Amino acid sequence: MDVAIRLTVNGKAVEASVDPRMLLVQLIRERLQLTGTHVGCDTAQCGACTVHLNGRAVKACSMLALQAQGGELTTIEGLAPEGELHPMQAAFRECHGLQCGFCTPGMVMSAVQLLKDNPQASEAQIRDGLEGNICRCTGYQNIVRSIQFCQSGKQASTV
Repeated sequence: MDVAIRLTVNGKAVEASVDPRMLLVQLIRERLQLTGTHVGCDTAQCGACTVHLNGRAVKACSMLALQAQGGELTTIEGLAPEGELHPMQAAFRECHGLQCGFCTPGMVMSAVQLLKDNPQASEAQIRDGLEGNICRCTGYQNIVRSIQFCQSGKQASTV
């Protein structure tokens, strides 16, 4: 039997009827058609499904949609709602912090949370803060550089 839920997604009120067993990532991708949030492992190990719920980074593959009831959800699509890139997205572009791009949305969402919690994070703290986000392509060097670039407040080029 489906259950009605209400939440705010990327600044917009959403109502949905969900199976109580539906994962938050399924609601995001299948019902709301916000496919920037990826499913990589289904076990909360890779971080590809990272979103912000009530201002905190969470892994949407390890939460039920019902747990988001009444919450404020931000996906990668809602990170920069005015059509401009969020500074972290711009930093990833500027510093080539991605290759295939599969992990990038979750990595960006985690990085935003990381700097929110620790704006002066050292390189070691950045690397530690990315634990739980797996990238199989980059070797993490440019991801760390991207976060440091964003942290420095430098203006990323739009080229």
